[in-house]
Amino acid sequence: MITFMPKTSMQVLKRSEKTEKLLVEKITDSIFLAAQDVGGTDKELAHKLAEEVVVKLDKQYGRIKQVSSAEIGNMVEKMLLSLGHYKTAKAYIINREKKRQAEATKRSLGVMDEVGLSYNALVVVKEKYLKRDADGETIESIGEMMKRVAKKVASAELTKNRKKWRSEFVRVMQEKLFLPGGRTLANAGTKNNQLANCFVMPMPDDIEGIFESLKESSILKKYGGGVGFSFGHIRPKGDTVSPTSGAAAGPVALMSLINDASEIYMQAGKRRGGNMVTLPVSHPDILEFVHCKEGGANLAQINYSISVTRKFMLTARKNRDWKLVNPRTGKVVNTINAQTLLETAARLAWKTGDPGIIFVDRINQDNPTPHVGVLETVNLCGEQPLLSYEACNLGSVNLAEHVDGSEVDWKKLAGTVKTAVRFLDDVVSVCEYPLTEVAKTVRGNRKIGLGVMGWADMLVKLGVSYGSKKSIKMAEEVMKFVTTTGHKESEKLGKEKGSFPNYKGSSWEKKGYKHFRNATVTTIAPTGTISMMLSASGGIEPLFALAYYRKSMGEYNLLEVNPELTRAIKHVNGLYSTELMDRIARSGSIQGIEEIPAKIREVFVTSMDITPEQHVRMLAAFQKYTDNAVSKTINMPSSSTVEDVLSVYQLASDLKCKGLTVYRDGSRDGQVLTVGGSVDSVNAVDSVDSVKTRTRKLENWKTEKQGICPNCDGKLAIEEGCKKCYGCGYSVCG
Repeated sequence: MITFMPKTSMQVLKRSEKTEKLLVEKITDSIFLAAQDVGGTDKELAHKLAEEVVVKLDKQYGRIKQVSSAEIGNMVEKMLLSLGHYKTAKAYIINREKKRQAEATKRSLGVMDEVGLSYNALVVVKEKYLKRDADGETIESIGEMMKRVAKKVASAELTKNRKKWRSEFVRVMQEKLFLPGGRTLANAGTKNNQLANCFVMPMPDDIEGIFESLKESSILKKYGGGVGFSFGHIRPKGDTVSPTSGAAAGPVALMSLINDASEIYMQAGKRRGGNMVTLPVSHPDILEFVHCKEGGANLAQINYSISVTRKFMLTARKNRDWKLVNPRTGKVVNTINAQTLLETAARLAWKTGDPGIIFVDRINQDNPTPHVGVLETVNLCGEQPLLSYEACNLGSVNLAEHVDGSEVDWKKLAGTVKTAVRFLDDVVSVCEYPLTEVAKTVRGNRKIGLGVMGWADMLVKLGVSYGSKKSIKMAEEVMKFVTTTGHKESEKLGKEKGSFPNYKGSSWEKKGYKHFRNATVTTIAPTGTISMMLSASGGIEPLFALAYYRKSMGEYNLLEVNPELTRAIKHVNGLYSTELMDRIARSGSIQGIEEIPAKIREVFVTSMDITPEQHVRMLAAFQKYTDNAVSKTINMPSSSTVEDVLSVYQLASDLKCKGLTVYRDGSRDGQVLTVGGSVDSVNAVDSVDSVKTRTRKLENWKTEKQGICPNCDGKLAIEEGCKKCYGCGYSVCG
């Protein structure tokens, strides 16, 4: 038994110049992990050695009450060698050298990192978010970027409070507790101070309005925003057009206008601005719409979803006919079997991953401002229902950093949520919207979208299996806490700064709130690169793989193993070996590796280890306590059937979800998202983007002819029959 615990008040000075308490447990872990590399199994001995190290450090550096990470490492090496633990000492020295090499690799990027991001995170941040000079050279560090953002956002506060909130905003970012969306990170405090992530624009049924919307949406993309449209008001193909007596082209033909404008804009060297197009299931052209991307190579710049209602889902379940209505006249022009229509959509989704589905009546049940307008469509990834000319800025709490031992740190989480709500509300105030109508609509409702990331990481730390009944219950508990805390903070901000202008007549007034600052508070976004920045799992998605190769910016193939899994395996005496880690890397999952204890296999599950029903139930659990919508991919094994997709649709409707995307593994040729294989054969893997986003990127390659990557604007090259980008590393063959 361990009987001695040295006491010390010394602080550790990190390479980032931050300090933290000197803990014997951390030294114990570093010694024991080195010992395991050479077959050691005695953790008690490692702990005793760590205690002795702390005693010697306190004796040597106690006067100054501070010791560096390097000095701790040197002391451990000396202790191991002096006591004859030569093999462990060698492994420890090698591990230190690996860390030094990793730091040197990071420094080679020419980016100062005061926060402690991973190499891959630094690559992304450098390319996407750091300021550059006229020659394209990076001119700010990670910490400076965060200070730039915090300073601009805090400028919305009263002068006497700005310093306080600037400091607090920097803290939650530097401590990896919260990050705003990418547009805010990239643009806050720059000449392009457009900070919103997503927009929705109208698409009227007249030629002047159509081209005005096309122009205005292109302006929004110029400033880095994705745009959603509902084509539900467009008259059907072949319908009368006055005064020419011609025939209408219909919604699908007009989708080509949006797509072509985006293609031209992208080829001009601009950042890609995606589009979401939805069409009501009652539109006469719904079948053509469902089939519009069946070939896989057309409309590469458009995501699309069918807009359904609960009534339609029940009609399909009863296998009855469904009325198709001309939106121009309001008259029924045809009928179609509802089950046949839904099955057609399911078959296309089974085949290609498209279309998605949104439950528009469910969305409008939570519309906080029905007196202002009806919610008809959503943003690019489906998580943000918006009115026409409305935008929303997003941000996410990193749940992985809100765990204390085996419990959720509720106090810490509450503090982060409160700061994040104020942060995002300030973004609404300081954002410079490129269109007057957008500024008016956004500031009338002041919607914000606070979400979460690192959910799968939190479950791992708590020892809970993703998809289990316990995890579903915890999902409701965590999101209820986030949303309830967020609502209280918005109410507090309403008292302090005033309610949103459209508050009168809103759902908040009807619920009895006297003040409320934001029409909506919470949203679950896919998080993308901001979760990569913090090495967190994306949004509420499960882990994609436990080990895989990641091609970083087309230059480096890096083996990444989930650090929590490595730690768990190394804490089982005699289990860890390089051969075992290689097996995990080849498969990406540990479910078939029987020598790994069942408890570890139960906790460390991946997206393909989870049933489609579990995916949907997790989506529904978060949706239950989210103001807006939830971005979630329902991953399905390659053996899934069209009937399985239909079952997912009906379950999502029954559980009151607002939308979803299904993706059947292997349903696209040249699938970008892969696991296993060798370093040379594995395509680039991005574990934090949604599967839907990644598979849409594949379509871009099939139509690309200009030699410019549609994902990062990098240069394409032909290599052994494949198109490869040396900017971001994505590739497609065939």
